[in-house]
Amino acid sequence: MTIQRFIPWRAATGLHPKTSPTFNVWRSERRPASPADYSVDLCVGTDQPIVANGEQIIAGEIPGGRRAVLRVVGNTDSLAPAALYLYRDWFPASGEEARDSPIYCQRLGFFLEVPEHEAVAELFLPLK
Repeated sequence: MTIQRFIPWRAATGLHPKTSPTFNVWRSERRPASPADYSVDLCVGTDQPIVANGEQIIAGEIPGGRRAVLRVVGNTDSLAPAALYLYRDWFPASGEEARDSPIYCQRLGFFLEVPEHEAVAELFLPLK
């Protein structure tokens, strides 16, 4: 599903960002060898049954557990620099072990709903 289809689906099901958390789960490298291999899940948190409304929607769960968290405030259009910081700088020096689980983020404040300098996203790197 693309973001252009996700947003209307979300609105039609009443899962507004102010009441239902928004997540992105990256399942591939940010620039895989083949662009067709790029994979990101667009997610909304809910405790209600999922209604697909004709879209390719599946229920899933982001596993709990320990995580490194990095908060990004301001322009959150590209979270690649923050993710690279976690992987390349913080992680090797941390002494931590990564879990076999993808990096993900929670979008806490969306540009257009708040001024760009107030947009917030938190990146989560799952740890053992």
